[in-house]
Amino acid sequence: MTSAIALIPAVLAMGLFATSSVAARRSIQCIGPNNASFIRILLATAFLGVYAHTLGAGFSGPALGWFLVSGFIGFGICDTALFLALPRLGAQLTSLIVQCVSVPIGLLTEWLWLGTTLRPFQLAAIGVILVGVVIALKPPPMTGTAGTTGTRSRDGHGVALMLAVVAAAGQAWGAVLSRHGTQLSAAAGHPVDGLSVAYQRIWAGVLFTALWWFWQRRFRGAGTHDAPLQWRPATPWILLNALSGPTLGVACYQWALARQPTGIVMAVTALTPLAVIPLSRWITGEHPTRASLVGGVIGIGGVVWLALAG
Repeated sequence: MTSAIALIPAVLAMGLFATSSVAARRSIQCIGPNNASFIRILLATAFLGVYAHTLGAGFSGPALGWFLVSGFIGFGICDTALFLALPRLGAQLTSLIVQCVSVPIGLLTEWLWLGTTLRPFQLAAIGVILVGVVIALKPPPMTGTAGTTGTRSRDGHGVALMLAVVAAAGQAWGAVLSRHGTQLSAAAGHPVDGLSVAYQRIWAGVLFTALWWFWQRRFRGAGTHDAPLQWRPATPWILLNALSGPTLGVACYQWALARQPTGIVMAVTALTPLAVIPLSRWITGEHPTRASLVGGVIGIGGVVWLALAG
């Protein structure tokens, strides 16, 4: 049963992910994407570890294996494919594909594997949310002359689209596996809280990110960020990114998956790019487009419908 109260964890996750996104952009500007991503996930692991090994479940629980596999797919494969797709497709198109394609993949996977079904009004509300995301994030058409295509080249475009779809599938399957692990833990009489689940999942992400960081430095060189590194101004943004995204954001996401089907949770968190709009306006002074405002209103309307019609 969907209700306004039951959607609170998903809405919190959406807001935290949006905050993390804005903080990530600022930290990347200062120290580059590889350094910002690696340090962020190390800090998040430390934050989650302090809690998990004192007040939480640590590495205990009957579903540890499921959570590790979930993290391998959701943090590792998804984030790596996302990182590779972003420079080729741009942020808007990549976000559009990942956020919208992951929802039906998650719905279909959970239906086929776990037998979870949604009522017609829930599917309709999810559709409204995704329409809002598409309207808000759809990039302008590529233009160009003499065989060019503007800012996005056709070279590797098909591969980039496949990478974005892989990222969407990784996000969906990671969420479904995580929800399955949460259900198994509860059924075994050993429920695991969201922060502890996030801690168990993040270890696979740490491994992937560390390997990627070392590979970049070994084969691409340390100069992948050409500007001088600005550690002092980056520090508060790195901390905010680590706390709001992979720490508290993922914890709320796990909390939401324990209460609602994957499709509903992913549909609500698909509004994350829209929630970034007011934060970017406040922090960086970026002005939203008319399409983003219209899409935001439609998407929020879908969330309200999903909450009130339950």
